[in-house]
Amino acid sequence: MSCNSCKSDNSHNFGGEVAVHFPGLKGLDMPVVWVFPNLKVCFACGLTEFEIPKNELRVLEQNDFEAAA
Repeated sequence: MSCNSCKSDNSHNFGGEVAVHFPGLKGLDMPVVWVFPNLKVCFACGLTEFEIPKNELRVLEQNDFEAAA
């Protein structure tokens, strides 16, 4: 599948870990949400794409994102 940015076919999938932080100073008091997605990395332009798994997405959605901003 080609890159969504540069249309190159030179990409590879990797396992990853991402710590998602809520924004703003109030976000410092909120727990980090760890995500372990599959990363699609384009070697031509560096664009990296991933999907947040449903369980972690629910955690992000249920926390008070607007209050943290």
